[in-house]
Amino acid sequence: MVHDQETNPSEEAKSSDEMTMTTAFSAASTPSWFTPKRLLFIFCVINLINYVDRGAIASNGVNGNRRACIKSGTCTSGSGIQGDFNLNNFEDGVLSSAFMVGLLVASPIFASLAKSLNPFRLIGVGLAVWTVAVIGCGCSFNFWSITICRMLVGVGEASFISLAAPFIDDNAPAAQKTAWLAIFYMCIPTGYAVGYVYGGLVGSHFNWRYAFWGEAILMLPFAILGFVMKPLQMKGLAPANLKKALTELETADSQVQDSDVSNSKGGASALYKKEEFGHKSSQGHSELALANKVRTQLSIFAKDMKVLLVDKVYVVNVLGYIVYTFVVGAYSYWGPKAAHSIYHMTNADMIFGGITIVCGILGTLAGGFVLDFMGNTIHNAFKLLTATTFFGAILCFGAFCFKNMYAFLVLFAIGELLIFATQGPVNFICLHCVVPNLRPLSMAISVVGIHVFGDVPSSPLVGVLQDNINDWRKTSIILSSILFPAAIIWFIGIFLKSVDKFNEDVENPIPSSEKSNTTPLLDGETPETKSSSAEPSL
Repeated sequence: MVHDQETNPSEEAKSSDEMTMTTAFSAASTPSWFTPKRLLFIFCVINLINYVDRGAIASNGVNGNRRACIKSGTCTSGSGIQGDFNLNNFEDGVLSSAFMVGLLVASPIFASLAKSLNPFRLIGVGLAVWTVAVIGCGCSFNFWSITICRMLVGVGEASFISLAAPFIDDNAPAAQKTAWLAIFYMCIPTGYAVGYVYGGLVGSHFNWRYAFWGEAILMLPFAILGFVMKPLQMKGLAPANLKKALTELETADSQVQDSDVSNSKGGASALYKKEEFGHKSSQGHSELALANKVRTQLSIFAKDMKVLLVDKVYVVNVLGYIVYTFVVGAYSYWGPKAAHSIYHMTNADMIFGGITIVCGILGTLAGGFVLDFMGNTIHNAFKLLTATTFFGAILCFGAFCFKNMYAFLVLFAIGELLIFATQGPVNFICLHCVVPNLRPLSMAISVVGIHVFGDVPSSPLVGVLQDNINDWRKTSIILSSILFPAAIIWFIGIFLKSVDKFNEDVENPIPSSEKSNTTPLLDGETPETKSSSAEPSL
């Protein structure tokens, strides 16, 4: 009887703690303010600001020109970053790619941490780093200072890029997942284009430094939001986190009970000895626990990476995306300068930016809606990627062959319309060819791959090519031809056996016929109302 009285309070405390954990988890999973459409809208604005920064640093107003001297000895003063820091084309290209270094290092880290820490809070941390780094870009005083700040911009962006898409895919209507992803990725060309215009206006009327400071002001509210809002949970990760927390709670409770029994048997002397021993060994235990935690994280990361790298569908998809990004990344950075040189456009930032924003929006949205109309399967996604990239390559290649500016603009605009249609399908494959708990890592490795082998080397390499050829038309034609291998790689994907693994690690998988009636993780529509309000509008 005495034993029952001593153990009941412990059991009650344990039950109370478990209920607290469960309640906390439920509250975090279904915050009252967020709805799927609000989440999509917020993530779109954040993504837009990210790419406004990339467009701004590529604009003539912010990037500027190096000081030039003619044979007579007369020199013209430089402008923008290139002029202030006297950068050659290679250094200027390195500057555009520097943030990718931070992205490369941080993306896998954030993706791995998402299994043990709340992904929504990780996004808040990343946006805070991004904001501070952009302020640093505006305060930089030489090439190396701004290069380091650009690397930190990449660190901040890494958490958002690898985690935002899985959140959107979790909560999008099943029949419109690609359309919602397309809306999100539409912000890439739109952000670039707005960045061209924004950088051109701010740089020419004020100073290039103000462009970076303005971006920081725009991002700051969203960085704060990541910390003050109730955190969201991600499909495939939340149940594991809860189970882990409850297991740790049970272990701690068991240790407390063992301590009580030991104290009751050994008296004050045993308690004193135990406390003395605990004091001496606490530091050693802490170090051992940290080493074990790091070793465990590395082991999990290695195992997950092996799963990704042996997945033929994933590898082929990312390889095609790398080649595609090599071209698009160089277009986005050198485009305004090449157009100004070849066709003598007086407002190259405005014209090139205008084409990119219209074609980027229409092309990206069209790619998402067309795939949903075809049936959002991995097989159909590869078909769409192949067709749009191949015909887009033909048009972009042909555009630079024309000497007439208007012929160039028409062909290049249609070509951009087609190549931007890839954004929704290619990311749909990344998210659906792996099980849900691998989606953050899948997106992270995809982002790392397309940048490390794609637009990171493309900007400086095109700069070197132009320094040697000294003809932007030939350089642009060579660059456009690289789109053809991307189409060929994605064509191979059509013949690979593919399985949609969206529900593979769910205890009760949802039949494909019932997916359209599933309720999202966020509060909002019920299954009944959702079918009638499944529009991807905001």
